[in-house]
Amino acid sequence: MKRLQICQGIFVTLLMCTTLAHSVDDLDPTVSDKVSDISDLSTEDPTSPTDETEEVTEITDHAGDTEEIKSEKDHSEPKKELTANEIRGNELYEAALSLMNQTKQDEQEAYTLLQSAAELGHVESLQKVAWARLLGRHLKPNITQAAEMFEYLAQQGNVDAQMGLGFMFATGIGKNSSQAKALIHYTFGALGGSQLAQMALAYRYWSGISVASSCETALTHYRKVSHTVADEVSLTGNRAVQRVRLLDEVDSPGSSPALLDDDLIQYYQFLAEKGDVQAQVGLGQLHYQGGRGVEQDHQRALNYFVQAAEAGNTNAMAFLGKMYLEGSSVVKQSNETALKYFKRAADQNNAVGQSGLGLLYLHGRGVPQDYKLAFKYFTQAAEQGWVDGQLQLGNMYFSGLGVRRDYKMAIKYFNLASQSGHVLAFYNLAQMQASGTGMVRSCHTSVELFKNVAERGRWGEMLMEAHTAYWDSRHTQALVTYMLLAELGYEVAQSNAAFILDRHETELFKQGEGFARALMYWGRAASQGYAVARVKLGDYHYYGYGTSVDYETAAAHYRLASEQQHNAQAMFNLGYMHEQGLGLKQDMHLAKRFYDMAAEASADAQVPVALALAKLAFLFSFKYFEDFQWLDIDENNIEEILGPDWDIYLMAVLSVIIATLILFRRPPPPMAV
Repeated sequence: MKRLQICQGIFVTLLMCTTLAHSVDDLDPTVSDKVSDISDLSTEDPTSPTDETEEVTEITDHAGDTEEIKSEKDHSEPKKELTANEIRGNELYEAALSLMNQTKQDEQEAYTLLQSAAELGHVESLQKVAWARLLGRHLKPNITQAAEMFEYLAQQGNVDAQMGLGFMFATGIGKNSSQAKALIHYTFGALGGSQLAQMALAYRYWSGISVASSCETALTHYRKVSHTVADEVSLTGNRAVQRVRLLDEVDSPGSSPALLDDDLIQYYQFLAEKGDVQAQVGLGQLHYQGGRGVEQDHQRALNYFVQAAEAGNTNAMAFLGKMYLEGSSVVKQSNETALKYFKRAADQNNAVGQSGLGLLYLHGRGVPQDYKLAFKYFTQAAEQGWVDGQLQLGNMYFSGLGVRRDYKMAIKYFNLASQSGHVLAFYNLAQMQASGTGMVRSCHTSVELFKNVAERGRWGEMLMEAHTAYWDSRHTQALVTYMLLAELGYEVAQSNAAFILDRHETELFKQGEGFARALMYWGRAASQGYAVARVKLGDYHYYGYGTSVDYETAAAHYRLASEQQHNAQAMFNLGYMHEQGLGLKQDMHLAKRFYDMAAEASADAQVPVALALAKLAFLFSFKYFEDFQWLDIDENNIEEILGPDWDIYLMAVLSVIIATLILFRRPPPPMAV
């Protein structure tokens, strides 16, 4: 194994050197300057005193002072005259961005403008159009054209194009699959600052995919992405990432808590129009933050909040304060108006309003800066369980603002805020874990926390795009998007990609290749703790899907799912394998034990367990008669008479008998009076 890894490392190194010789001269200077540092990624010491100090200060200071550096660079470089095509391309690109940055986006029109700009040679537009062609986002999918665009842009030094090529080589979409080439392109993209490439590379080092596993290298890349995600978090909080599993939706339609049914939304809208204040506040929050199948729309949120606030609802007042404090294309930023709404809500003991007042006093916006008052209001909000109050209290204890610095109290409040899913709480805890501030340093824990933050970036919205594409019967588009997110480490995307491949709902890959790829994605999802994926791995080895039949490996996967996640299906399967002696020692007592455990683990398993136990009792009886030689029949004779699937027939007969008994035991309908 070690010899294989050494040979693989030598091969990758030679391939990288060959690629460097051909492409470094064409790369952007910012990328080529960093290529020499490629070997330093895994040797960087994240615990050095200088790095630790910088990490700690980043907890409350996310924004860097880059404008001055940028302006100096602009002055040092001579300006060149723009051609008419370049000027027109820039205008189209800016117009497209303007449409995409509105709270109610018109992305279809935006991509039409981007395509026009790309035809004029505008680089950023070419990059976006290439991704749109690959993923089928707002433009007709064309993988061949996407590959050509990525090749051209990569030669110009575009780091996002390096990410695109890496993805295509990693998955074999539009390119011959090559994990070595994928690693090279991911590395170039990550060194140049592509956040998607940094995530893909971090996940590979974290999971040991085609590289030696390295927690420290994964930490380096995840920290960079997380810093950007934390900087982009506004007062509204980060947009919710909807992690919807297709398998769960198919097995239990309408049971997903991540999405609201259209009929339910229309019902709430009807109530809101009739003056129901709670419906107005609920719809306002949904449109304010977006998520659960509702598009972000600040204009509609403002209308709902105004109606509810006029009716005296304190939550609506507080959220109006947040809207005016942050400002948007709908309302002009106003500290005075925000103060008015926050104070009205806080005076009635509203936690959101108290937290808003705390922010104003903490930063001195519209009021004199006063840490003691800020601490007072945050404490009141935190005592009522409001997540923003908990987060800000953690920040104040961490930095010693108005209180004595106390890392233990900071950790306490960050943990409380993280339980409500606040992305900055995860980020702050990750920083403290990575630097060992107030706790024992843990690379493993900090990587998991940074990974959680990184997956809440704006690219997480593609999960819902893929979900929508799947239920619109655009299965190939959904699969490619899920595969991209799977490369970034999203467990839900991995399991959903495996689900689509398992059902053969796309012709993207050759016949027979789907099961092998699905097996890979089920494996990656299982390694991230998804119990159903672990059971699927067992099923694939049991039936020989995408691999050879291996009962022992199947039993090993079922056992892991049973012991680690207490999965009822895995317990039932182990019981059956003990009963039949497949990959495990035939043992009726152990079979009964696993069946009983399955029934205890899930109420849904009680009926199949009852049938399995009835069949087991039948086999026990047969064994009893066989031992005393009362009947000259054994299990092999039964198979000869009834066929190899006799046990299934028996369970079917038993189920009919049980259903009949239940039917006859039902009480008669009451007599009409």
